Amino acid sequence: MNPIRLYAIVVGGIGVVLGVYALLRRKPKAPDDFEKQRRAFLDKVGRITDGTVIDVQLVNPNSDPRAATMLIYNYDVAGVAYEASQDVTYLRQRINLQSCRLGLPTSVRYDPHNPGNSIVISERWMGLRQ
Repeated sequence: MNPIRLYAIVVGGIGVVLGVYALLRRKPKAPDDFEKQRRAFLDKVGRITDGTVIDVQLVNPNSDPRAATMLIYNYDVAGVAYEASQDVTYLRQRINLQSCRLGLPTSVRYDPHNPGNSIVISERWMGLRQ
């Protein structure tokens, strides 16, 4: 076998092994990171419409140590009614959940290309009206 060909095979093999190692070493993103990226995206490109808070619910309060607080709201975009919820567990310090009552008017920030993707509160913006 030609030595140049042997070196090319060895270098190519090392490159493949390093590439597989880099892919397997990468940590998967946590669901909280995906939610934070979604809020940042909607902060940047989202349009604003009027909505109404329907309810605030605590999900899995007894069975899960990580109980989630969900803010449920509805809004209309181009004549289509949407009902959505947002996990506000990590944003509780920014809002007073006792004041979020049925019928509270709010501003909703939504993705114009996917109006079902929406938020009411993020790290930099809040649509709740007090």
